[in-house]
Amino acid sequence: MMASRRSALSVARRGATYVVSSSSSRLHSGAPPPPSSSAFSGAAFGSGCGTGEFSLQRSFSSHSQMRLYFRLGDFPSRPTSQIRSVMVLKNHAGAQTSGFHASSGNLVQEIGMPSLSPTMTQGNIAKWHKKEGDAVTAGDVLCEIETDKATLEMESMEEGFLAKILVPDGAKDIPVGEPICLMVESKDEIKSIGDYKPSAGGRGEAPKEAPPPPRKEASVQQQPPPPPPSEAAAPKPSPAPVQSSAGGDRIFATPAAKRLAEEKHVSLSSVKGTGPDGSVVKADIEEYLASGSPTSKGPSAPEGQKPAARGAAAGPLADVDYSDIPNTQIRRVTAKRLLLSKQTIPHYYLSLDTHVDKLLKLRAELNAVLESSKTKDTPPKKISLNDFVIKAAALALRKVPECNSSWTDDFIRQYHNVNVSVAVQTEHGLMVPVVKDADKKGLATISEDVKLLAGKARSNTLKPQDYEGGTFTVSNLGGPFGIKQFCAIINPPQACILAVGTTEKRVIPGDGAGEFLPGTFMTVTLSCDHRVVDGAIGAQWLGAFKSYIEDPVTLML
Repeated sequence: MMASRRSALSVARRGATYVVSSSSSRLHSGAPPPPSSSAFSGAAFGSGCGTGEFSLQRSFSSHSQMRLYFRLGDFPSRPTSQIRSVMVLKNHAGAQTSGFHASSGNLVQEIGMPSLSPTMTQGNIAKWHKKEGDAVTAGDVLCEIETDKATLEMESMEEGFLAKILVPDGAKDIPVGEPICLMVESKDEIKSIGDYKPSAGGRGEAPKEAPPPPRKEASVQQQPPPPPPSEAAAPKPSPAPVQSSAGGDRIFATPAAKRLAEEKHVSLSSVKGTGPDGSVVKADIEEYLASGSPTSKGPSAPEGQKPAARGAAAGPLADVDYSDIPNTQIRRVTAKRLLLSKQTIPHYYLSLDTHVDKLLKLRAELNAVLESSKTKDTPPKKISLNDFVIKAAALALRKVPECNSSWTDDFIRQYHNVNVSVAVQTEHGLMVPVVKDADKKGLATISEDVKLLAGKARSNTLKPQDYEGGTFTVSNLGGPFGIKQFCAIINPPQACILAVGTTEKRVIPGDGAGEFLPGTFMTVTLSCDHRVVDGAIGAQWLGAFKSYIEDPVTLML
């Protein structure tokens, strides 16, 4: 692949319009670029014939054939060219951006941070599997990338050598498309890289080129407040502004100071401001953090200036020990999506008790059959109560398809596939893998799928196809935690989520007068998006679900 790009650059010096096809490996002269088609996308053309530079955007589709179109002019004897391209990543239909730099006949390929999910805008480098100078073949794992959903392996699509790693292990919040490493075709070309800088700016060079952002704040810090004429003779007028800002309930601070204080969990009331009129600036927060103790305890503030409310706020922060736990990509995205759900989706909740004695009896019988049929080499198989719930929910969705839908501004999209997402709690955060076509699968198959997906979720090895495409969610806090009843937050863009509580024994009236019988009941709560599912439709779905749970033989029909 890199050799083909060399030939493309060599013929470019003659100046013409060329079409490169990977399926035929032919070059055609004089053909203008055709309009966009499904074979390629994102075409962007640029040329700089006077400086000997040109650029090209391309992407690989899911098909094997791809076409590149570019227009080239006359180049100097030593051209410097850049080609922007896209590479396909393992187990994902998204793309990994990359670029090529040609100088003195050498090609340097920039490998960019790929987009691995529809919601991913940045990623973290969990671990590099290759070192600088290592040979790389097609299919080799370059590194592990932590996305907003899981940790995925990034494979190389071409052969070459890893010339330089631009982003080290543990680097966080790398924007999609930013170069993370450089590759060359031969080992001898590694030395020719020198101080080559990626077109998008690697992580290492960015701080040198870009000035620190808070310029306005720096100028504010360097400009001392002018003393009032009436207090010009006072030896130390600085406490007066502090009293004016602290005398009321409001504490003045710059936006950067507020942001830093919020990130570091610092109360502004415990920081002495040195900015204009006693306002708190970023430098005050940094000095407070470096000192390790609140400045409000120091002798700088005169007695009687701090009201009781301010002292009460500073006291608990000074006496409480705490640890800051960094938020993972998964937890940040989960928090953002759930907040969006509660702010934009009109939730309502429907609760129902289901009689599960027949279901528990059938479950015991099926597990006995599975136990007797297992061999020595196979692990034991057991069907859980949650497997029955997933199956019953899937069949109820097929009977009431209005609940298997999503809201858009122009229409309500009703899905024909019943893909049930299952909430799984892990040490990395809440994961929601998907049981595809749950309405068409048997209980044993659903049980195997859930165990496999839950294991991947806990080991943080879920692939995009494991958690994408869900149309309905089941969240069970009853079996593992004994929660009797709760209301779950809808997982957008879905319209419903079922919250499953624990089972409990109750005494219920019998058929005869004064007769009472024991019974086992399970409480479920359906959260609905009122834009998509009306109350009567939600109640209809719960009625269908209840009928399947209370007569579990119908689940196997």
